[in-house]
Amino acid sequence: MLVIGIAGGTGSGKTTVVTKIINKLSCNNVVVLPQDSYYKDSSHIPPEERSKINFDEPDAIEWDLLVAHLEQLKNGVSVEVPTYSYKTCTRQKETIKVDPCDVVIVEGILVLNDETLRGMMDVKVFVDADADDRLIRVIHRDCIERGRTPKIVIDRYQEVLKPMHNMYIEPTKKYADIIIPQGGNNEVAVGLLTDYISSQIK
Repeated sequence: MLVIGIAGGTGSGKTTVVTKIINKLSCNNVVVLPQDSYYKDSSHIPPEERSKINFDEPDAIEWDLLVAHLEQLKNGVSVEVPTYSYKTCTRQKETIKVDPCDVVIVEGILVLNDETLRGMMDVKVFVDADADDRLIRVIHRDCIERGRTPKIVIDRYQEVLKPMHNMYIEPTKKYADIIIPQGGNNEVAVGLLTDYISSQIK
């Protein structure tokens, strides 16, 4: 099993990179473990307080569960991946069954932050993008997919996303084996990474 870690700032294009890798690979034996699925459940917090949760710091993630699931997959055991709702900030009852595959992609802003998880990766990737480009993508995504207003998104970017990026995400770039500038638009870098993955699983 080949484990690929793909990190990068919010709105950097990580999901685009993952999608392009999957589409380019000749085999279908690839699964993704999204970090977002492992956010801690906040159903015990009053709804009006949930909007204040900081999703961009390591403490927001249930790392033990993510690591355990990756270990199970490496041992040939299927896992039930949680699902998380950004609209309610709660973990859902539904889970998604993921079976062991030749390639497992662990994707999320903080996946290179956890030392244990990082040590389980064969290839570590950091998707880099200009801060202005990331902000535009975040505004577009959060307004359409998460029902937030542009003002709420911009205020959150200034108060939370930007400082957390500088504190927790940007420093993990030093752990990356590969840095992909220009986000998901870098076809050359995505192609080279895909070629490497293909060579390792043949």
